[in-house]
Amino acid sequence: MTAVIETAGLGKRYRRRTALADCTISVPAGRIAGLVGPNGAGKSTLLALTCGLLAPTTGRIEVLGAAPAASAAQLARVGFVAQDAPVYAGLSVADHLRLGARLNPRWDAALARRRVERLGLDPAQKAGQLSGGQRAQLALTVAAAKRGELLILDEPVASLDPIARRAFLNDVLEFAGELGVSVVLSSHLLGDLAHVCDHLIVLAGGRVQLAGDVSELLAVHYRLPERSDLPAGARVVHAERGAAVVRSGEPIPGAERADLEDVGLAYMMAQGVPS
Repeated sequence: MTAVIETAGLGKRYRRRTALADCTISVPAGRIAGLVGPNGAGKSTLLALTCGLLAPTTGRIEVLGAAPAASAAQLARVGFVAQDAPVYAGLSVADHLRLGARLNPRWDAALARRRVERLGLDPAQKAGQLSGGQRAQLALTVAAAKRGELLILDEPVASLDPIARRAFLNDVLEFAGELGVSVVLSSHLLGDLAHVCDHLIVLAGGRVQLAGDVSELLAVHYRLPERSDLPAGARVVHAERGAAVVRSGEPIPGAERADLEDVGLAYMMAQGVPS
């Protein structure tokens, strides 16, 4: 299957600090990929490299088969919502839609208007007067109406309350289905990602700890007492308080299947970093 993001040995250094090292991933088209990790894991750096906002120090990255931000046409294929869902406080909702139409050749004005109406946003209201959830939804509307092939969301729900987070994530699901767009969603809220994601990338310490389709990952991870007998080839990913998350290609009789939160936390904690 065609990859929307493909990296090999990708790395980024800031002087003496390594933000990302030896990152090799392949995100298939049509997925909603969750990118998880603790603060400082390298999530925002990876997404900035994907958008072409940063240049790699080592390795390579291709987005939709080309170098990130290689041309205006390539930029038009990717929508991006940065942390804190940035919008222009002094511009009205309608101003944002007009600006989007001027800057994006594939702008879908009907989609943008329909979403603004459904969300109950006043077109004349300044973005600085909107609630956090409304600002996030406005930023998502602008990114989606761009009609790109890849939508990148960098922790857009971190500051939202649970109801606003769920509404935002439901809309991401809707866009992925309606527009056929691939999505990469960065978050440290594993419970939220379990609601929408079918592909998972776990970063910790600037390195990829785990990557793959959620269904395949959950099929080989179990939760069981720490001192249980394990099949040959099984590996304890992380053990804590008498319980362990184990990776095994063979079924483990009597063991519970680990959920997405169990798996993500186990790989993060295995690196000795707080979740």
